[in-house]
Amino acid sequence: MSGANALRGEAELRVDGAVLVLRPSFAALVAAEEELGPLFALVERAADGRLGLGEMACLFWHCVRDRSDGLTREAVGEAVVAAGLAGATPALRVLLGQILQGR
Repeated sequence: MSGANALRGEAELRVDGAVLVLRPSFAALVAAEEELGPLFALVERAADGRLGLGEMACLFWHCVRDRSDGLTREAVGEAVVAAGLAGATPALRVLLGQILQGR
């Protein structure tokens, strides 16, 4: 899998030794919004330090660019836990920036 393309607002997340590319496409963000509520409120919660671990994993799950058949949502969540907040924050920052700024 090729790396993330910064010009497309993509980020990377390591899951089980593989690097997943997270791309905040329209379809991905609509799916995340259907589950999490308005994205602007999500950004506000993140800015206030009130973004939940499940919310972060959900956003990442919906933004995975190329989902293999074996990849599960639980694996993405476990990757967030394994990386810790410090490890997952760079990807989150990229996605939230794209939500606010667009391309």
